[in-house]
Amino acid sequence: MTSAIRFDNSYARLPPRFFEPTLPTPVSKPRLIRLNRELALQLGLDPEWLASEAGVAMLAGNATVEGSTPIATAYAGHQFGHFVPQLGDGRAILLGEVIDRDGLRRDIQLKGSGRTRFSRGGDGRAALGPVMREYVISEAMAAFGIPTTRALAFVTTGDAVVREQFLPGAILTRVAASHIRVGTFQFFAARRDVEGITALADHVIARHYPACAEAENPYLALLEAVIAAQAKLVAQWLLVGFVHGVMNTDNMSIAGETIDYGPCAFLEAYDTDTVFSSVDVNGRYAYGNQPSIALWNLTRLAETLVPLLAPDSAEAVERAQAALGQFGAQFHAHYDAGLARKLGLAGSDPADDALIRDWLALLARHEADFTLSFRRLAQAPSSAEAQAALRSLFGADAQFEDWLGRWQARIEPEQAAETMRRANPAYIPRNHQVEAAIAAATENADFGPFEALLAALARPFDEQPQFAGYALPAKPEERVLRTFCGT
Repeated sequence: MTSAIRFDNSYARLPPRFFEPTLPTPVSKPRLIRLNRELALQLGLDPEWLASEAGVAMLAGNATVEGSTPIATAYAGHQFGHFVPQLGDGRAILLGEVIDRDGLRRDIQLKGSGRTRFSRGGDGRAALGPVMREYVISEAMAAFGIPTTRALAFVTTGDAVVREQFLPGAILTRVAASHIRVGTFQFFAARRDVEGITALADHVIARHYPACAEAENPYLALLEAVIAAQAKLVAQWLLVGFVHGVMNTDNMSIAGETIDYGPCAFLEAYDTDTVFSSVDVNGRYAYGNQPSIALWNLTRLAETLVPLLAPDSAEAVERAQAALGQFGAQFHAHYDAGLARKLGLAGSDPADDALIRDWLALLARHEADFTLSFRRLAQAPSSAEAQAALRSLFGADAQFEDWLGRWQARIEPEQAAETMRRANPAYIPRNHQVEAAIAAATENADFGPFEALLAALARPFDEQPQFAGYALPAKPEERVLRTFCGT
């Protein structure tokens, strides 16, 4: 089929062991539910063609367009600390790559498009609920300014998928800088395929980190670049209360994007031990553990690159360890600077560390809503009414009043208010709101709540009176404490 898309396929030009040519499995009654027109234009795609019968056929996997080379990519990974030597795209197919309006290469992938060689007994399909969750949360992350895969579209298939029950099926069209993961490197390392590791590293350098090619040791520079990207990314997660839920090495993007929105969720009550994922029974990927897990995953990446870092293995290990040793300082630089912005602290003051630490301790002790507390604090400099709303979160607490006085003495109110407004979203994808949108769609084919939630999250830092309810935490009876992968 001809199309308005100019595909390129650089990953498909790598050696055959990197992937398996795989056609999507057709579905019975594809229906386009959501097309991200703004993203389509950024990618240089024609939204009208994508919404046409031919475009929907491509988005559903019912037709392969000219120039596309559909493949399922191979990778391995540590899942909850246990190594699995072969995973791969079990329900995703990479259609190809496009060059966007900024000259950047972007993958276009179908998720839920049928079985592949890597499906390991799975059906290769996706249910409507997880597809909607990934669409909402990935687009919210993009609106927060956090690197992420994006959602270009989703279609319903007209076919049921079987999980604990029969559920409506759907396919997500996902866009990424690439889908190369730490686990991709592990796939070749597990096979002692140094040639494969080298080819993959060269591809990643050319695609994502071209400056590394000019370094004295390009592969060490690559490792350092990925470490720096992940240190910044995880700091950004914590600053908006994001809990990934499945930080396996196959879910860590080499490009430094957030990828694979399975049982992810956002904090409400501030607690660093918060876990939502139903499969994370031991809390390995709790909110507060995410920096240490990122370093653990990066250590696994460093292990795969050791053969490339120096001819002498001891020297190579020493170089890898030195690179990994930079993670902590890089993470804290981003996280501490982000907290300072969230509190409106300009410049530097020796008392800032205690001010930040004491604020987080107050949030934890009162089980205060993370997002709402910061947002009301951002509004506090402007009015007595806003200060009263803030106080309502902490009750008659002398320690809070002491902290508020110290904070007010530290900030420049007008400057702080603007800085804080831009650093503290009013709207996040709260669990109960996401679940309500999913329930309306799956039970009543009503996508109105989904569209309203997307509209609120498109401008998360702006006050939107029509969406005031989306800024509020769940009532006790609305709380959603467990989230699920949907596989």
